[in-house]
Amino acid sequence: MDTIKWIIATAPEIFLLLSIAIGTILGRFKVRGFSIGTTACTLVVAVIIGQLGHFVIPPILKAIFFSLFVFTIGYRSGPEFFASLSFRTLSQVALALVIGLTGLVLVLGFAFSFHLDPGTASGLAAGSLTQSSMMGTATGALSQLGLTDEALEKQQANIAAGYAVTYVAGYILTLLFVPLAAPWLMRVNLREEALKLEAELSGGAAPKTENLAYRKFQVRAYRVSTAAGRTVKSVEDQIGRRTVIQRIVRRGADVEPRPDVVLETGDDIGLAGPTAAIVAAKPLIGTEIDADEITRAIPGDVLDVLVNDRHLHGRTLQEIAARVGDDARGVFLRALTRMGQEVPLTPETRIYVGDVMTLVGATRDVDRAAARVGQALRSGSRTDIAYLAGGIAAGLLAGVVSVKVGSIPLTLGGGGGALVAGLICGWLRSRRPTVGAFPPAAQQTLSDLGLGMFVAAIGLANGPAAWAAIQAHGLSLLLMGMVVTLVPMTVATIFAHRVLRMNPVIICGALAGAMTVDAAVTGCCEVAESQTPVLGVAVPYAVGNVLLTVLGPIIVAATFAG
Repeated sequence: MDTIKWIIATAPEIFLLLSIAIGTILGRFKVRGFSIGTTACTLVVAVIIGQLGHFVIPPILKAIFFSLFVFTIGYRSGPEFFASLSFRTLSQVALALVIGLTGLVLVLGFAFSFHLDPGTASGLAAGSLTQSSMMGTATGALSQLGLTDEALEKQQANIAAGYAVTYVAGYILTLLFVPLAAPWLMRVNLREEALKLEAELSGGAAPKTENLAYRKFQVRAYRVSTAAGRTVKSVEDQIGRRTVIQRIVRRGADVEPRPDVVLETGDDIGLAGPTAAIVAAKPLIGTEIDADEITRAIPGDVLDVLVNDRHLHGRTLQEIAARVGDDARGVFLRALTRMGQEVPLTPETRIYVGDVMTLVGATRDVDRAAARVGQALRSGSRTDIAYLAGGIAAGLLAGVVSVKVGSIPLTLGGGGGALVAGLICGWLRSRRPTVGAFPPAAQQTLSDLGLGMFVAAIGLANGPAAWAAIQAHGLSLLLMGMVVTLVPMTVATIFAHRVLRMNPVIICGALAGAMTVDAAVTGCCEVAESQTPVLGVAVPYAVGNVLLTVLGPIIVAATFAG
């Protein structure tokens, strides 16, 4: 035991990293598709290890790692957050606001009724509303109150205890409420509503599997005979399905395949498009030939493009295709991903800032179309460290500024400042893609590492006090947490369905987004047997991340007694 205490005193970072490693491993375990998640597991492991001795974790370490995490949240949500401030997505924004504000009222009600201190109230809100970042912003706000070291440590321990007790229940209740309870409250069958939405998105026709499936495209080569004397455009229009003639070889020489070029007998052409369409085009063109010689000179590309043009936000694929015009010629949308979930592809599918389009076609065509849509996501992109560090520094500086209301200083705190900086930097990056590169893989790494380090540090430094708080108030916090989780979602469901008249399928996706629980989206899609719930996730997710994070300082300011 003396050896362990010596290690704790000389190298506490060993246990910090060990907490993250064990918590991450435990968070990966699934029981019938359900997992608690790495954040909650890391905190619980850290609290348990914290019983071994007195851990001294430098405050600057916690501040840096939390700033990295919350800045990344802001950067990722920035384009979607600012784009959501439009009439097209107003109802989804309203749903997220209802959840956040109802949760705030309930937490403050419990705090005043049961005399909860700021730390306990903040932990209760962070866990029951499943927003881990609220712990950091609340901790930052507490550090601005001039508390003694002992009092501050107690408040931080209460944050950890409140979160640890309520998060798992909040997470599980959200997973069950979104796909099961929400449709019951609306008196709808989610599968039937999904079928109706699919039909609506398909233009009123009965939904077909091919409308939502992976679409295969290829290039085939033909020797012109029946199409001789016709222009490239007339042949493409007759075949339809956005097929395109990508190459024309005439007597051994290439001819640019402009729309007004007239085909001649004996021309060899490369025809690209959906497989079924180009196979059926054979009688309209001529004999199919070996495609190797024709297609070898057509460099193809598959490119993921992040949608960051606000003018495209909320528009349908059909509207976007018309807007992009000829720049979309020869380019096909193979997949559309939103918050890691594939979105159904129909002409009426709406696109939001932050979506990822997978484009396929000739390299020159894909590059041309990508420039009109957003930012190409290439694996070789490197993080702009100067932009990242400068943005976080500016946010932390803004967080130092405070305004006193009576005896209580109101401040963004370091976490709130970093969040605002991340929102602005992410938005600026969407406007000027040449600066501020921060690839998705790097974002995920910094987000996971930053939050993991912060949570582990809180658990280790306050382990004994947190454990005592859990033993003393565990059951009452759990019951309060269940109310804070369920009531906001119930109110939001009824409000969205009866007042906003939103589609039930979109409501379910929006609930999962506003609660920032990705797994609830997956459960919703499984119950609906459709990917349509994903259509409602993006905007509430961005708004929820921002709104719930800033509730931490608000709760501290409202419950601090001086």
